[in-house]
Amino acid sequence: MSSLPEQSSTPWSKAWGLRVAVVNAPMGGVAGGRLAAAVTAAGGLGLIGMGSAGSVAALRRELPFTAALGGKFGIGLVGWVLEAEPELLDVAIEAGPALITVGFADDCAWVDRVASTGIRTAAQVYNTDDARRAEDAGIDVVVARGSEGGGHGAPEMTTLPLLDTVLKAVSVPVLAAGGIGSPASLAAVLAAGASGAWLGTRLAACSESLLHDTGRRAMIAADGSDTVLTSVFDIAMELPWPTRFPARVLRNEFTDRWAGDEDALRTDGDARGSVRAAAESVDLRIAPIDAGQGVGMITSVESARDVVTEMCSGAAKLLTGPSPT
Repeated sequence: MSSLPEQSSTPWSKAWGLRVAVVNAPMGGVAGGRLAAAVTAAGGLGLIGMGSAGSVAALRRELPFTAALGGKFGIGLVGWVLEAEPELLDVAIEAGPALITVGFADDCAWVDRVASTGIRTAAQVYNTDDARRAEDAGIDVVVARGSEGGGHGAPEMTTLPLLDTVLKAVSVPVLAAGGIGSPASLAAVLAAGASGAWLGTRLAACSESLLHDTGRRAMIAADGSDTVLTSVFDIAMELPWPTRFPARVLRNEFTDRWAGDEDALRTDGDARGSVRAAAESVDLRIAPIDAGQGVGMITSVESARDVVTEMCSGAAKLLTGPSPT
């Protein structure tokens, strides 16, 4: 990784001590300590994700994998999960990471507390108003997350138009997220002015992730047209996700049956129970797999190092242009 071209980095990544301008998204149930450590070792910034099932016990289980990183990792939390288990933020701060982000929160009240410890902060944003509020709250870096991205998010704008408008709206560094799965898409957001990329789906099937092998195979077999935006799994599992944030997942029998029939699903105990049972048995005809529209770029199970190296080296070549003849 030390031989990666200069175009793999940006002023922001250099200032943060990173060799490449890549951060892994804190994907709940996928981005554990091993993936975070691997992304950091590859030159980026690895994040542990505490999603819907996040807990103090789960975070403490993943932190030992980052013990040798000297604090060069981050932790991502979910606002409504944090409200239910406030100690999560205490444990995250005590771990001494370089970055903490709290997504899908009603406000930025957490920012001052984290910043007072010297830990940097990030926030995902979906429009210019979100971006300005985050900057006004003292956020160190904003993540312009487009509707192509996997998992939960506000499907208001696609990545490049959102990046353009957020870059004009704020003066803090802006990372791009959503549908970035290849050297070309990484080069595109860097050329458009992003300080770095916040990668989720492209890293989800890596060998170091927490995703089960059945999920990896499903992602390898899928392409971007196989994803849908839906809230049916949140309804079925009775998770209190704000309605603003549906999830982009792989289409399956359950989404085909219940999309557009959400009110009936709320009162169908058998259907709701089937999702929990399918999640336990890893039956992907019914259970969800988060995936963004860049999922088609996943063709095999690779290490995070190989993915980051390939994407960054390829992007650097595209940004440099053809060699003179």
